[in-house]
This record gives sequence, structure tokens and C-alpha cells, in this order.
Amino acid sequence: MEYPILKLKPGKEVSLKYRHPWVFSGALQDTDEKISHGSIVRVSNPEGEILGTGTFSNKSMITVRIFDFSDAEINREWLLNKIRKAAEFRKFLGYGNPDTTGYRIVFGESDGLPGLIVDKYEDVLVLQISTKGMELLKPVLIDVLTEIFSPSAIVENSDLGVRNEEGMPQASGVLFGKFDEPVTFRENGYKFFCDPLNGQKTGFFLDQKDLRSAVGKWSENRKVLNLFSYTGATSVYALKNGAASVLNIDGSDWALEGCAKNAKLNRIPAAKIKTEKADIFAWLGRPIHEPEYDMVISDPPAIIKTRNDIESGKKAYHFLNRAAMRLVKDNGIFVTSSCSHYLTSADLRMILHRAAVQNNLTLRVISEYSQSPDHPVALNFPESCYLKSFIGLIERE
Repeated sequence: MEYPILKLKPGKEVSLKYRHPWVFSGALQDTDEKISHGSIVRVSNPEGEILGTGTFSNKSMITVRIFDFSDAEINREWLLNKIRKAAEFRKFLGYGNPDTTGYRIVFGESDGLPGLIVDKYEDVLVLQISTKGMELLKPVLIDVLTEIFSPSAIVENSDLGVRNEEGMPQASGVLFGKFDEPVTFRENGYKFFCDPLNGQKTGFFLDQKDLRSAVGKWSENRKVLNLFSYTGATSVYALKNGAASVLNIDGSDWALEGCAKNAKLNRIPAAKIKTEKADIFAWLGRPIHEPEYDMVISDPPAIIKTRNDIESGKKAYHFLNRAAMRLVKDNGIFVTSSCSHYLTSADLRMILHRAAVQNNLTLRVISEYSQSPDHPVALNFPESCYLKSFIGLIERE
């Protein structure tokens, strides 16, 4: 198959040789205006040697997203093999067993499929498509996913700001099969519901499996506060592992209703789980006189979304962590996360240190977590490492 060839400027081929999948506009020589948005192209060095094949964007600063670091043909067979390989890796990791039927199958660039997320909940697949190039491949993609997984339904929830940058409208709906109610799935033996057409992301935060399991380990007999609770998955882990009670706080009525649904799915007594709707920044800003919780969990949405947000975002994370720590009793557990790629683990560690000092307490780090391995961190793509979490012991004396 003949694809248009874009040549790199001299000295700009190093990134591709080290297999970073993004080619920025400034790295390319003149681009043919006849190349349509979303087309498949090849990228070469100045001498004409093909270094990769990917999709083209005339709207984003990322002009090419590389699918294959060779002179490849991106067709049905290529997609079939690539997605099968991604699925086999998740099987190797142990996902798809009867205890865990909700997990990520495709994680964009980490699986060599830029612009594509595929999550599996029982026999329902949920997609997110963020680039024009992947959008144009969608008919073939649905065909391939149907062949590999035989799903009862394929649902799209591409409510993504990045689609605006690609000149595409938001998109959601049923692409294949029948889907008219939330699906129930299992994670580490616990039951949860997923409503991809109304929930955040693909309907559930699958990347925090490992942290949730760890929270369960430290929950016995503890009074727990879960900030930014969403539908209370972490609370389920805490309560099923002996927590005395949990208060879920979130800004969404829909999410808090989901806390009750997930508690009921796991036969948790209603008296043990409470909910409160609040702006959490304002809620934490109230005068607090005494710490009252044995465990506090803070897992906010991404606060730093671009490089321009870094400084203001660090201040917001500092406020959250300093204020949340104040609520933890002596010898209590503090759990905190950031899913902002632009906030590094070292940044968060420093924020926690400053917050602890300002609260006149010691935070002993028990463990540190990244995203679960069904969201693999690719060494050639540092941007794939975004989630960092700490569990620590609060010492007040």
C-alpha cells in the first residue's frame, strides 16, 4: 500500500529511532497540503529511509502518531494482530479470570494503538477514540473487536476534550449489539456496576485496582473518609475488609447514588456507608478542630492537564493534601493519589512532605502505587505513566 511520505528535518530522527510514537509539526519538512486529516502516512529520515507508519493530523501539534516503527500496512489484519497481542498480554497478567472481569484491553500508545482505549466489562466493550486517524479506522476496528471477543455490545463514550482539538465532535452511543442498562462486572471478587453512557471515562476507574486492594488491607475497624469517591469502589474494598464505616464525598449526585448501588451489590449494610454531596475544596476549607477519621482517602480528578497548569495545580494538590491530613487521627492511614501526568511522583512526595511539616505531624510512607498493569507503562512513551498513589501512616506524637 502506498502512503504519503513525510520527511523529518535533519537531526529530528532520534526520537523515532528510540521509538517515541509522536512526531511534532516542527520536526517535519514541508507537509503536502493535499494529505487529508486522519490519513495514514509514513515518516522517513532526510535520506528517505522509512522510520514509521502512523496517522496524520493537520490540526494537532502532534502531526503524526506512529502505529508501527516500520514500513507497515495498517489494515484489518494488522489491527487484528495488534489487538490480539494486547488481549493476550492482559491474559498473561491474570485478567479475565472469574474474579476480575473488568479491565483495560487497549491503552493507546502503550499498546501501539494511538488514539484508542478499549475497556472490557464482562462481555461489553467500551471504546474511547481521541484522534481523527483512529476515527476513520472505526468500522474496521468494530469488525476486529467483534471477531476477537464476540461481545454482546460495543459502546462508545468519546466525551473527550482532545476531540475538539482534532476537529471532531463528542461521540457516544451503542456501536454494536444491544446495551440498555448498566453492566455488572467483578474486580478481585467484588461486584461493581458500569454505566459507560453516563459515567466518567468508560464508566469506571479501572486503573486503581492495585490501590483499592491495598486500601482493603489497612481498613479493618477503621472509620473511613473517601474524598472524590465517585461510585465508591474503594469504599467497597474498605468495608468488605472490616472497615467500621465509610463517608463518601463527591460533587455528583449520580456518583453518590452509585455508591449505594455498589454497596448493595456487595451486600454491605446501608448503615455502614454514608454519602455527602459537596465541593470538596470548600468542604476541606471549613474550620477543623480535631482529627476524626482512622483513614482518609483523596483521589481527585486530574488537576494539571497541561504544562501551563503545573504551578497552580501544585498549589491545589498541596491544599488538598494538607487539609485532608488534618482529618486523620494519630496512627491513622492517609491515602492520596494524582492522575496528572505533569505532576511527577517526586513532586507529589515533596507536596506530602511539606503538608506533613505544616501540620506538625509525620507521614511515614507505607507503600507507593502506579496504575494497574492493564494500563501498561511503556518505556518508549513516558507519557503513559500518569497515576501515582501513596499510602502512609500518620504520626502525631
